[in-house]
Amino acid sequence: MLFATISSTSGLAILYLGVNELTAALGLSNLILYTSIYTPLKRISILNTWVGSIVGAIPPLMGWAACADSLAPGAWLMAALLYCWQFPHFNALSWNLRPDYSRAGYRMMAVTNPALCRRVALRHTIAILGLSLAAPLVDTTNWWFVLGSTPLNLYFIYLAYNFYKDSSSQTSRKLFRFSLLHLPLLMTLFLLSKKKWYMFEKDEPEINDEVSSNELKVLTDERTR
Repeated sequence: MLFATISSTSGLAILYLGVNELTAALGLSNLILYTSIYTPLKRISILNTWVGSIVGAIPPLMGWAACADSLAPGAWLMAALLYCWQFPHFNALSWNLRPDYSRAGYRMMAVTNPALCRRVALRHTIAILGLSLAAPLVDTTNWWFVLGSTPLNLYFIYLAYNFYKDSSSQTSRKLFRFSLLHLPLLMTLFLLSKKKWYMFEKDEPEINDEVSSNELKVLTDERTR
């Protein structure tokens, strides 16, 4: 508890003083969600998985806020992608751990409602495809992102469908292992296809043919100063 308190306090202080208030507020909200809601909820309700997915979706918001001190549509899109990705990832992982979760008294979908566990995993892989298709529409990526991510997402859906139809150890492991590749590949495509590459350059005065020699001299003197 002492280590956790020191780490949390110092981490939030660094975010607040060294980054900005928005990033620190998001970090604090995630800390509260994880320790005070998500973790205790594991023994109470299967809703813990949905809350845990929110926890996993906040870090992209923090990264965006740290750079821009605001949250644009692209930030929410990345958060939505991370939110959806966690369901096929975790549901596939938890499938082969059902005896352990049951003995520990954890209320997980794979234990209390196996059919829902499979459906939710499939639904969210489809949602990932939809969100990826929306990325150019919210002016966050170019259309190359759709071209590159669609085969990746379709294969993710295919593995989730196999898990849904035949929920075996083999299909769950395949889905889980591919999820470990899917996310970094999707985020790499997101980066390479982003719509705007900002260059931090000084604003230069616009000089056209109508600027007189005296005006040009004034502008030059101002730049020198």
